[in-house]
Amino acid sequence: MREYLFKSYTAGLLLLSLAACSSTPPVPQNPNDGRYSITQDRAPDRAMNIASIPEVIPEPITRTGAGNRSPYTVLGNSYNVLSTEEGYRETGVASWYGEKFHGHKTSNGETFDMYLASAAHKSLPIPSFLRVTNLDNNRSLVVRVNDRGPFHGDRIVDLSFAAASKLGYADRGTARVLLESVVVHGDDRAVSRRDIPVNEVLARSASGNKFLQVGAFSELGTAQQVSSKLEGLTSFPVIIRSVNTAGNGILHRVRVGPISDPGQIRRITQSVVAANLGSPYTVTE
Repeated sequence: MREYLFKSYTAGLLLLSLAACSSTPPVPQNPNDGRYSITQDRAPDRAMNIASIPEVIPEPITRTGAGNRSPYTVLGNSYNVLSTEEGYRETGVASWYGEKFHGHKTSNGETFDMYLASAAHKSLPIPSFLRVTNLDNNRSLVVRVNDRGPFHGDRIVDLSFAAASKLGYADRGTARVLLESVVVHGDDRAVSRRDIPVNEVLARSASGNKFLQVGAFSELGTAQQVSSKLEGLTSFPVIIRSVNTAGNGILHRVRVGPISDPGQIRRITQSVVAANLGSPYTVTE
């Protein structure tokens, strides 16, 4: 869980906040501690359906100075932000943070949502994307880094409660993880799984129609298996849109569409969920 969390409301204004792990009492001298509605961090009260956690899809990033001031100081220690995340790879201990910080601002001014897969890191530029692998069970997922921390002990990353749950360590508090940066350069390519030319499919999307993204996979074979199952659920085109990433090969996005009718989007979503193929969401690109 989260020990310390560095918050920033604007690019020029940095506020410090402090939280405690469930086994550690909160530090009373923190001047910002009173701005949270609860004193000690915790898991959400309601049960979470892990299958409903949206998958993070790495995309090209345009950064601002928000949350990226370097060096910065927290609790008397100075930290430097990396000039680039390319090539970053590290192993260490991950913790998580949740209810106490839910709804509050992250270091780049976004709103922390413990039900989404996000992360806090001391030195990666934000926002950025990380593939996190739990070395104890080999589960892996991609998270969006939009916060600073953790500033405690030897922990190298703080994941949202949702991400920790999906990696299988939320009930334990910490896990040994491998962190690998995921960088999208924008030179993506699309592959159609039906007898419809890819350029025709993409041209249809230019009119404002939407796609349902069902998942993104590092293995093309897995993406093809999911695509084949989707083709049995809908008459709409099923597309594998593959994106080159630095150091992590190609990420294969499985999408249905384009679809213009909201009713069709709703019906296909229900069919996908009922078939245990994930929880799709709409995209316009």
